[in-house]
Amino acid sequence: MSPRSDSPVPTGEQVETGAAPESLVDAAVYRPVRTGNSLEDTVARLMQTIRLGVVAPGEALPAERELAMRFSVSRDTVREAIKELADAGYLVSRRGRYGGTFLSDPLPLPPDAPATLPTRAELDDLLGLRDILEVGAARSAASRSLDAAQRAALWTRLGEVAASTTTDYRRLDSRLHLTIAEVVGVPSLVTLMAENRSRVNELLDSFPLLPRNINHSNRQHEAIVLAILAGDAEAAAAAMSEHLDGSRALLRGFLG
Repeated sequence: MSPRSDSPVPTGEQVETGAAPESLVDAAVYRPVRTGNSLEDTVARLMQTIRLGVVAPGEALPAERELAMRFSVSRDTVREAIKELADAGYLVSRRGRYGGTFLSDPLPLPPDAPATLPTRAELDDLLGLRDILEVGAARSAASRSLDAAQRAALWTRLGEVAASTTTDYRRLDSRLHLTIAEVVGVPSLVTLMAENRSRVNELLDSFPLLPRNINHSNRQHEAIVLAILAGDAEAAAAAMSEHLDGSRALLRGFLG
């Protein structure tokens, strides 16, 4: 890889509008990367926005200078990361007045297997953390007094995933789960869940998404959201736990 400067973008180059994250999910993925491996981490963070549905196919990424500011890296690093993902087929750059960097539509098909398979202990750790985060999020969301915007966001995400195709299912599934975390109002929870789900999605992409599994998952999603909106914390936690059991069984079955 070519040499690069990884010092944060100067204040004078910051984007004039919209620099603050729009939501807790945005804040979770558009946060400073580690300085030791800034290019690799920037590529990974941009892939996270794709896997988690933060940006949809055909939509634009934030401007280069805004990404540099949020990731605390140079614009050269952002450009290199974008080029790597463009070469892999995930991004498309367009010039002109309405130009920018856009997600490909459709996105490339996921690889048949992740680059590295987890050991049994690593898989146990990944799924154990997911249980703690997601069951806890469902219970906490149901325990809160949600405002009209938060309730509408849950209904919207539920409808989107229920109506999605197999191509978009995991992306929209992740957005629903992250919205549940977001209404809890604890930014660190959203960050941890985004990282965890990104890795889980990478593993789930290594085997087929079956229509029967989708139908079952959608019924469980509805039970989770209805329990949250009804303020029934224990029912929400139980429904989420049952939901996670399904993908846990698939992961253990396919990956051992």
